[in-house]
Amino acid sequence: LPEEDQGYFMSSIQLPSEATMQRTLDVVKKFENEVATRPAVESNIMIMGFGFSGSGPNAAMSFTTLKDWKARKGVSAQSEADHIQSSMESVPDAITMSLLPPAISDMGTSSGFTYYLQDRSGQGYQALKKVADELVLRANNSTKLSDVYIDGLPEGSSLSLNVDREKAEAMGVSFEEINQAISITTGSNYVNDYTNNGRVQQVIIQSDAPYRMRPEQLLSIPVKNRTGQMLTLSAFVDISWSVAPQQLNRYQGYPAIRITGSAAPGVSSGTAMQEMNALAETLPPGFKGEWAGSSLQEIESAAQLPGLMALSVLVVFMVLAALYESWSIPFAVMLVVPLGLIGAVIAVNVTGMTNDVFFKVGLITLIGLSAKNAILIIEFARQLRAQGKTLSEATITASKQRLRPILMTSLAFALGVIPLMLANGASDKTQHAIGTGVFGGMISGTVLAIFFVPVFFIVVNHFTEVIAGKRKKNNGYT
Repeated sequence: LPEEDQGYFMSSIQLPSEATMQRTLDVVKKFENEVATRPAVESNIMIMGFGFSGSGPNAAMSFTTLKDWKARKGVSAQSEADHIQSSMESVPDAITMSLLPPAISDMGTSSGFTYYLQDRSGQGYQALKKVADELVLRANNSTKLSDVYIDGLPEGSSLSLNVDREKAEAMGVSFEEINQAISITTGSNYVNDYTNNGRVQQVIIQSDAPYRMRPEQLLSIPVKNRTGQMLTLSAFVDISWSVAPQQLNRYQGYPAIRITGSAAPGVSSGTAMQEMNALAETLPPGFKGEWAGSSLQEIESAAQLPGLMALSVLVVFMVLAALYESWSIPFAVMLVVPLGLIGAVIAVNVTGMTNDVFFKVGLITLIGLSAKNAILIIEFARQLRAQGKTLSEATITASKQRLRPILMTSLAFALGVIPLMLANGASDKTQHAIGTGVFGGMISGTVLAIFFVPVFFIVVNHFTEVIAGKRKKNNGYT
C-alpha cells in the first residue's frame, strides 16, 4: 500500500536511559518551538513518558496535525516530518524519529516495515544485540533502505541489590519483609481510606524524595526482624551497578529485537523487504528474522496476485464462451489482454511509481477494457462471416467499420482517468496508481489492438477450421 498523507505525522523522542524527566522536557520544548514555526502545522500534542518503544522518563511522543490541504499550499505530511527530523538531529543525546502513520490502522505503529531478529539458539541477549547492531549498520549503508533502527528502549545502568538470604534468615528477617520494605520506601503503598471534609481520600505511604535519591540511602532502610528489632538493609544487602536492557521482547516465542525501517526514496516497500532478506542471509547460525504487522501481510498477499490475475482472466473467458457458445472466439479476444497490461507496466515504470495494490486493481480493470476493444471487431467480423464473406474480407471490413467506435470509447475512458493521474491532495498516490496504470494500458491496448486483433481472429479461426476439416475427413473415412 502507498504511504498516503493522512493529515498528521508522529514523532518519537528517545533519550539515554539515565536521562531524567527534566532533560526530556528540555528536548520537548525545542521540538515544540520548531513545530510552532511551521505554517502548515495546525496543532501538536506531546505525551511525556511514553513512546512506541516503551515508557519511561527518557521518552516522549508527539502527534502533529497539519492544516487542511487547501491551506497547506502543497506541503505534505512527509515533507514536514522530514524537516522536523532533520532539524532535531542537532539536539545532543536525543534521537527523534518522525514517521507517517501506517497505511492500515492497527497494522503496526507507523509506516515502513517491522522486522524481528530472533535468537533461536539461546545465545543470550548480548549476542542478539550485537547481531542486531551489525544488521542495522549494514541496512543503513544500503541504497535501498533508510532510517533503519532498533525500535526499543536503549540499554541503561541498573542498580542491583544483592541480598544475602542466609545471613538475613540468621538475623530473623525474611525475604518477603525485605522486598516489602524496599517497595514501600522507594515506591508507594496503599494503607487505607479516611474522611476529610466529607471526601474519602486514600492514605499512601512512601519515603520523601530527599531520603530515597541515592543508592546508599537504600541501605539505611529499616527492617523489623522476628523479635521486633529494627535492622538496616546494610546488614545483609550490598549494591552493584550494571548495564542491562530496559526491556526484553519475544516474538513467536523466541527472544527478539524489533527493527523498524523504511524504503529509500523511489524504492518500493517490496524491494526494501527483499533487501532486508538478502542482508539477513549473512546472519550467524542460530539467528533468524521474521516479518510482522503490515510487512507480513504484504508478503502473504503478494503470493495471491498470480492466482487473482488468472482467476480474473478465467472469469472473462468463461463469460465470453457462454456468450458466443464457442471456445475459439473467446481465445482470440483474450489474446489482446497482454497488450493492455504491457502499456500499464511501461507507464508505471516511466513515472517511477511502485507496483502497489491499487495498480493491481487497475490491471484487473484493464482485462475487461482490453477485451472490450477486441469484442467490437470480432463481433462484426462474425456477422460478416455468417453473411458469406471470406475470413480475411470479413475481418478487414469489421476493422474498418469499428475503428471509429473503438477510438471514441477508448479515448473517452483514457481522458476520464487523466484527473486521477494529475490528482493533488488527500489520497493522491492512490489515484496516481490507478489512473497512470489504466491510462497507459488503454493507450497500448487501443493502438496495438487495432492491428493485432484482426491477426489474432484470422489465425485462431484458420486454425479452428483446419482442425474441423480434419475431423470431418476422418469421420467420412471411417
